[in-house]
Amino acid sequence: MNNTSVIKVDNLVKRYKELVALDHFHLDIREGEVFGLLGPNGSGKSTTISCILGLLKYDKGTIEVFGEEMKPSSYELKRKIGVVPQNVAVFDELTVYENIDYFCGLYINDKNTRKQYVEDALKFVELEDFRKFYPKKLSGGLLRRLNIACGIAHKPKLIFMDEPTVAVDPQSRNKILEGIQELNRAGATIVYTSHYMEEVEKICTRIAIMDTGKNLAIGTTEELKAMIKTGETIQVEILDFDEKILEGILEGIRKLSNVYKAEYDDRHLIVQYTKGQRNLVTLLDFLKENEVAFGRVYSELPTLNDVFLEITGKELRDKN
Repeated sequence: MNNTSVIKVDNLVKRYKELVALDHFHLDIREGEVFGLLGPNGSGKSTTISCILGLLKYDKGTIEVFGEEMKPSSYELKRKIGVVPQNVAVFDELTVYENIDYFCGLYINDKNTRKQYVEDALKFVELEDFRKFYPKKLSGGLLRRLNIACGIAHKPKLIFMDEPTVAVDPQSRNKILEGIQELNRAGATIVYTSHYMEEVEKICTRIAIMDTGKNLAIGTTEELKAMIKTGETIQVEILDFDEKILEGILEGIRKLSNVYKAEYDDRHLIVQYTKGQRNLVTLLDFLKENEVAFGRVYSELPTLNDVFLEITGKELRDKN
């Protein structure tokens, strides 16, 4: 990855009558990144991508792709871009090979080059043995791979992948994620959206968290985790707890160093800490001193989901 901007969005505003879909939105995606774009439904992700691709008019701002202004008529720019949509977009009446050949042919005119590119795409998604199959004969995972092959067959330098692993089995998901990383190693810059936080943590170099048409936070996974209050969450299974002294125990825990929240739920103490060390030792010592019998203990550092929830106040899969 370097500092050359592949996508630069500045002060972008998009309104649908009274609704502000993008509110002075900024974005800078650099060459060689796998860039994660996260946001709940209605946050503006799809609108952002449509504007970047020149598919949607906007009210204010500028968009540059590969250093050039993106316009609806920027056909040469669009030849450098591949799109893998969330909803599988292939032709049922065409075979696997014919589908890839059709989409590749939208960008590549030379027949010999296109033939080689189609074979490369078939090999890349491991569909060589299915070249004569029609889409309705493919499993969900294979259909997703075909969708990817159609989007990347012309060897684009910039690829948008919108939820490419939705509704596929774990084996196909892993294969798709490995393929995305391979495309990136081969030189493609990738913009990736997903509802699966573990995928984003695994493959994205940087992540933007969107909500209400704004870019709320941007950074690497570690940089985003450092922005939030939660530094560690400890859960302790309580074996024998006198409800009468519960509030006193919780009050004592809340006074321990680095604790900002402590609660009791379904026979478990849940204690959340800001940054700090030796939190687990201190908590267990406190429980022993107060003769609280406990069983299993779990300690977790903040996840990307914690970051998303604290910054937006929503779960990623929330509909509102």
